[in-house]
Amino acid sequence: MKKLSKLLGLVIIGSTVFTSCKKETASVAPEEISASTLASISAHGFGTSNVQKIDEGYLVEGDIVLTADFLAQRPAGSLLRIGSIEQYRTTNLVSQNRNISLALDSKLRSKAGYTQALAEVARRYNAENLTLTFTVVTSGANITFSNATGSYLASAGFPSGGNPFNSVKVNSRAIGTGTSTTFINYLATIMAHEGGHCIGMRHTDYADRSYSCGGATSNEGASSVGAIFIPGTSAGPEAGSWMLACIGSGVNRPFTGNDKTALSTIY
Repeated sequence: MKKLSKLLGLVIIGSTVFTSCKKETASVAPEEISASTLASISAHGFGTSNVQKIDEGYLVEGDIVLTADFLAQRPAGSLLRIGSIEQYRTTNLVSQNRNISLALDSKLRSKAGYTQALAEVARRYNAENLTLTFTVVTSGANITFSNATGSYLASAGFPSGGNPFNSVKVNSRAIGTGTSTTFINYLATIMAHEGGHCIGMRHTDYADRSYSCGGATSNEGASSVGAIFIPGTSAGPEAGSWMLACIGSGVNRPFTGNDKTALSTIY
């Protein structure tokens, strides 16, 4: 298994200003992050273990970017829940009935498989007939996927002001390149996971990331607001969800039935 937050061992996908996911960040001692900042992160429903200071703000839960502006907002709204291994959304969503454009930066466009993978991301979302549609463009995108290096596979943030988070960092050196169907689907899963964060999704195994990452039980942080169960979905574990925190190398995770229910309920 890979943890999109690390290059070795498990890879954490989530992959948000609120994986598949993470970017290069400087190592920061815990004492450099103030108690008030950690309290604000917790109040917004995110875990405070291994919080890192990055250029955009703070990196939490392995691949989620929280900006200073986001943390300054008062938490509001509620979370979506699916069964005991839940699908969650953030309190911030994207305005509906709109198109979201996606683009690769020049470095990623030059790498084998990345153009095809982004096209697959758009196809997967558009196949769900949501109130959001997705279009691949070459520049001026609502969400730009940029090349990154460092300790993480990819990172992204959550929506703000009705707009998706506009940047996904992708560590192509860690993920690799290729033209096989297996690689393209694997990369598309990572990209779609980060895109999920950009439109407001949290990790499916938010309550216990050990479900997909292994190791000790680990809760990403209890939210200060309630949770809304989505009727008609399974109450059991969702092994193939595209928003699980960790993913095995080469694994493809198209949307499961519960993933589709969560997306259609929100959008």
